Amino acid sequence: HGEGRVAFANSNESQLLAQKDQVALRYVDGFGESTMRYPMNPNGSTDAIAGTTSEDGRVLILMPHPERVFRSVQNSWVDRAQSNQDYSPWIRLFLNAWNVLE
Repeated sequence: HGEGRVAFANSNESQLLAQKDQVALRYVDGFGESTMRYPMNPNGSTDAIAGTTSEDGRVLILMPHPERVFRSVQNSWVDRAQSNQDYSPWIRLFLNAWNVLE
């Protein structure tokens, strides 16, 4: 949708964020590789960054809205291999959080 993409004044800022391990999420393709390609990276976010954390790791900022697409039928685009599944890969975010809290 083009809004909310990560943008930096210069490429050094992106590299510094990665060096500090503050890149929490990246848009990836079907092989788990960072991608700049649509629809996997829907807004063209720099270096495929989808989420970052504060330096102390206590705050997570993310662009994707997993609460809106955790079911496959909610997605505007679904890989054919996933089209018969009730849940999209985003469900893992919620399941992992649940497992941590248990």
